[in-house]
Amino acid sequence: MTPTQVSTVVEDCASVDAAIESRFAARAFLPKPVPRQTIEAILEVARRAPSGTNTQPWKVYVLQGATLAAVSGEVCAAHDAIYANPLLAADYREEYDYYPRKWVSPYIDRRRENGWSLYGLLGITKADKDKMHAQHQRNFRFFDAPLGLMFTIDRVLERGSLVDYGMFLQSIMVAARARGLHTCPQAAWNGYARLVLPRIGAGADEMLVCGMSMGYADESALVNSFHTPREPVAGFTRWLD
Repeated sequence: MTPTQVSTVVEDCASVDAAIESRFAARAFLPKPVPRQTIEAILEVARRAPSGTNTQPWKVYVLQGATLAAVSGEVCAAHDAIYANPLLAADYREEYDYYPRKWVSPYIDRRRENGWSLYGLLGITKADKDKMHAQHQRNFRFFDAPLGLMFTIDRVLERGSLVDYGMFLQSIMVAARARGLHTCPQAAWNGYARLVLPRIGAGADEMLVCGMSMGYADESALVNSFHTPREPVAGFTRWLD
């Protein structure tokens, strides 16, 4: 740690708190491009995220323009094919279990509340299978954001590095908020890694961790009025004297 890091005083804690508290999964973006220097500045800040023994396990692919369109188009086609023939889902498996194999309370309750609150806001019912499919596919269009990121990790690394990765991703999202941007971290891409990784030029030794949409949120979009509730501090904290 340098003397500057030791002695730095964060005087405006309200802005730091606001950047964290205003972060949410934006699901509609404006076509306004994000300058490369802004992206580089965000990654410059995020690289200071902590990691065990300073391993820094992250690898970042920034997708724009033709590459973004190509990745999106290929995965959307696969997503449509699975919808038409669910047996094809066996060809698209996540390389690591993002969600539990067995859901229990309170996690299943929060998951259900999240899903049906979102779909309810959009007027999508359980019977609207086509609309549900179309809304889910918005993930693979990066919610119309002009910028998508893919994050990979070397397969040789273990679960502890995924903990490190989470701190890196949060740092990106908070730094993005500080610059007027919004994001949506997306594990939805993970099942399509065999399509995504070759298209972005990732090596055979890399595993897809997740994707992320980034850009200027569309404030007029109904979907962006959806914000998830959080447990109170007392609900997850135990004070031990």
